[in-house]
Amino acid sequence: MKFFTLLLVFGLFSCSMPSDESQQIKREHQHEDHQHDYGNEHSHHDHDHIQSSFNSKLAEELGADEYGMRQYVIAFLKAGPNRNQNEEEANEMQIAHLENIQRLAEEGLLVLAGPFMENPELRGIYIFDVATIEEAQSLTESDPMIQSGRLIMELHPWYGSAALKKVNEIHNQIQNVNITTE
Repeated sequence: MKFFTLLLVFGLFSCSMPSDESQQIKREHQHEDHQHDYGNEHSHHDHDHIQSSFNSKLAEELGADEYGMRQYVIAFLKAGPNRNQNEEEANEMQIAHLENIQRLAEEGLLVLAGPFMENPELRGIYIFDVATIEEAQSLTESDPMIQSGRLIMELHPWYGSAALKKVNEIHNQIQNVNITTE
């Protein structure tokens, strides 16, 4: 299976919240939506479109709730305190880091990963398909960059689209070069 690259997720940071809060916010938005008057024709059209495109089998397969969402754990990879490796050591660790990402993706535990491109302190993200911070913590400990202290992880429960679970499958269909063998 080929390695996947970064996919930017709309509202990545604005959707980050614990599951208790996300459930309350969903209820509030649902209540607000019912109170707004968008015009009968517009409201009916949107509702009909959602109902006609709903795939209950796919929603169940992906573990989606009624909003098409599910809980993940997001990890922010940050520059760690031990960044004094020479260039050769850093390159070897980077290859091992990418191989670990690929392994986690192949096992279905990592649905999204990629580097940030503008911030030297905030290095990248992982989105784990696990239920708890503790599970994600144990997965991050398998990363050679974490083991060496070159990177540290900040973990948070995150509520996002259940469709993210299809990212790796789709990415494998559009990737032409494997980043770990280039």
